[in-house]
Parts: sequence; C-alpha cells; structure tokens
Amino acid sequence: MSTDRPAPPRRRLPAAERRERILAAAQEVFAQRGYHGSSLDDIARASGTSKALIYEHFDSKRTLHDALITEHASELARRFAANAASGVVGEERLRRGIDVFFAWVQERQEAWRALFRDAADPELRPLIDKLQSAATQAIVSLVPPGGSEQQAEIYAQLVSGACQSLANWWGANADVPRAELVDRVMEVVWDGLASSAGA
Repeated sequence: MSTDRPAPPRRRLPAAERRERILAAAQEVFAQRGYHGSSLDDIARASGTSKALIYEHFDSKRTLHDALITEHASELARRFAANAASGVVGEERLRRGIDVFFAWVQERQEAWRALFRDAADPELRPLIDKLQSAATQAIVSLVPPGGSEQQAEIYAQLVSGACQSLANWWGANADVPRAELVDRVMEVVWDGLASSAGA
C-alpha cells in the first residue's frame, strides 16, 4: 500500500504581500540594470511571479518604477520628519538630519541605486526632481532660523547636493565610516549656515 500523499496546495499569497514581493524584485532589477535596461519579464522572473500578475498591481513598468521611487522617498521623508520632531536644535539637529540620510543609504543600498541611477533620464526626471525638491524642503526645516528664506534654501541645496554626491561615492568606498561622511558635510556647510543664520 502506497504511503505517498498528495502535496499540499500552494498557499496563495495575500495581494499586499505579492505587491511587496514585486516591488522588492523591481528594486533589485532596476538597481542592477537601470530603468531602460529592465523589463517586466525580468521583474517577473526575479519575483517568482508572472507578468500577468504584475499587471494586476501595476499598469506598466513606468507605474511600477514610480511606485518604487515614491515608496522609498516616503520612508526617507518619515525619517527626516521624526528627526525634525525630536526637539534638538541648531548644529545637532542638522547633524542628525544628515546622519538620517546616510543611515538610510547604508540600509537601503539597492534602493539608493534604483532611485538615482537614472536621475538624468528625461523620461524619469520629472518625478525625481519632485522628490529631490521634497528632500530639499525637509533639509530647509533643519536649517537654524535667523537667515532669509532664500539663504535657507541655498544651504539646503548645498547640503542635498553634497549628500547625494557622497552617497554615490560611498558605494565604491564602503569602508569609510558613516560618521566621517557626516563630519565632512558638517565641515563644509555649518560655518556658512551659522554665519547667515546667527547660530
């Protein structure tokens, strides 16, 4: 008498879990190949799903890419907001905000590559510009009061640009401690901020 039993039916993943699996695979594929070098077939294989299933959640590759960027940018914005609400002020507030950014890059290296690998692409530039503008505004909230609104925005642009450039450089120099990156950015921007804002 055979003791073989039929294999149990495969558990169908909840829709939210399937969506997260697709997003995770898309992040990996976009980070490795860039937006135009990736296809929904690539993402389907990486996620262990089908292209038809991807279409149940996302209308197109562009919709999937936009959702991925928006999700990660929203997480970074939440971290900035938590730092801004922590009660610290002045130099320490800015230092912690810069560290928040580099901590996110350190934890989400593939997300960072997926976010900014194609930053110069004209098709993707509008969304990335919008997200970078939101990040700059988050940095403005860290700038000590006292200077003009325009001065605050100028320094926010300087901080944002310096941090993004260093994050890209850090990808090839991972042995450099995060604290050193934070120190170098503070050295560049704090004296100017302090003099313009009276900090």
